[in-house]
Amino acid sequence: MPPRSCALCNKARAILKRPKTGQQICRECFFWVFETEVHNTITEAALFKPGDKVAIGASGGKDSTVLAYVMKTLNDRYNYGLELFLLSIDEGITGYRDDSLETVKRNQQQYDMPLKILSYDELYGWTMDAIVSQIGKKNNCTFCGVFRRQALDRGASALHVDHIVTGHNADDIAETVLMNIMRGDIARLGRCTLICTQGEDTIKRSKPFKYAYEKEIVMYAYFKKLDYFSTECIYSPDAYRGHARAFLKDLEAARPSAIIDIIHSGEAFEVTEVIKATQKVQQTCKRCGYMSSNYLCKACTLLEGLERGGASPSVVGLLVTTASELPFNGLSLQTNRMQGKLDAVLISADNMRTIPLFQTPSTLRPPMSTFKEQLSSSTQSQVIIDPIHLSTLA
Repeated sequence: MPPRSCALCNKARAILKRPKTGQQICRECFFWVFETEVHNTITEAALFKPGDKVAIGASGGKDSTVLAYVMKTLNDRYNYGLELFLLSIDEGITGYRDDSLETVKRNQQQYDMPLKILSYDELYGWTMDAIVSQIGKKNNCTFCGVFRRQALDRGASALHVDHIVTGHNADDIAETVLMNIMRGDIARLGRCTLICTQGEDTIKRSKPFKYAYEKEIVMYAYFKKLDYFSTECIYSPDAYRGHARAFLKDLEAARPSAIIDIIHSGEAFEVTEVIKATQKVQQTCKRCGYMSSNYLCKACTLLEGLERGGASPSVVGLLVTTASELPFNGLSLQTNRMQGKLDAVLISADNMRTIPLFQTPSTLRPPMSTFKEQLSSSTQSQVIIDPIHLSTLA
């Protein structure tokens, strides 16, 4: 059988089959399709406006490395007018994060972007290695997730940026939808598919790869010969997300569109007014000033348990759930049983390490003309590719 020609250009030889659409296309058309889909995702959601300072969450892995490369490419090609930075968080995982940060430092030179690295040790006084040595491998991803989210906001604030973009892809979002369904987490289910989030006291955060399949990101990095770190976190095999990931891979094997279908299902969920009325009002942590729906934010709650040496594996679950059960005044708990267990953990913060006061950057500006309108004149003649279905318009 003669080699099949590219389904898009009908000239070059097809060398790959897109996991998302099943189309057999050539390398150059794949690059153009992938980049244009991301561009359409950005413009349709009006994620940026000219002059924005944008921090790219950089871990050195495939997703963040491809994100940095594509953001730089699109910023130059379509004249976004963005000032791009790399922002990395050092969790303190020996043999994993120290090696991946070397990749980030090379990316800094390759893409000519300023880089800031903020460590857990610097911010919280603890590394993940130290946390795991105290609490064990169960639930350590809870600590890391809570600490990393706040660290990203604090790093972005130090850079005085307007916006953080992360490399979360379609697979990640679909996994999150499944996890929230399995846990019955109504509050998170209502917002986990949002492409952009921002609280009153946090920096705008978005996911340009919302509709990009993980397999296509890997293919893009491979064919572009990008420099990225491919080793998985040594603590992640025990994470709850792994079960949702395995289930999603089985679904994808039977039906490749399952990933996008799950995202659309998540987008269609609506939280009723009755449920909304039971959810807590957003406020700020009384200790560090970071956003929280309780007296103390989860980071401060977990950190205090670590500082007192009380965050044993049996108490970790209690610490995590208590952050959602502390009342506004922080003086009592719903049950005496919980109060008794926490007396040994959540005590006075005197003479203990605490998280510095969080302040949002002063550079946040009011909305200007939408980014979509600013780019309309430069994109009229470009190929338009729907994030889900491929189509070429005149």
